[in-house]
Amino acid sequence: MSWADFHARTDILHTVLDRAAHWDFEKNPADPRLFDDIPDLARLFGGPEGVLLALRNRWENHLNVKLDHALAQGKSAPQVWQELASEQPSLRAILDTYDTDRLYARHPRARAMAS
Repeated sequence: MSWADFHARTDILHTVLDRAAHWDFEKNPADPRLFDDIPDLARLFGGPEGVLLALRNRWENHLNVKLDHALAQGKSAPQVWQELASEQPSLRAILDTYDTDRLYARHPRARAMAS
């Protein structure tokens, strides 16, 4: 993957997260327009499922870093999870809405594919 593609993938993730920040997940949680009209999404991620896997990987990376620091301070894993969910509500809403646990289990190479 080129640097240009890497940056384009990052921009796509930010676009989806920005859209989600303004989304009403209670009214229409899985509205596919969250992924509509994003240039190169299909080429760089293979479609919305690839974006969801990359967002799931992003969550896990952030959670692991926070856990490394928090456990040394005596915080529990559930406390750290809740803290991260509060810090990144759009990301957590997307992951919960689209059941990324199921997707992640189906794609054993998900970590290698995600950015």
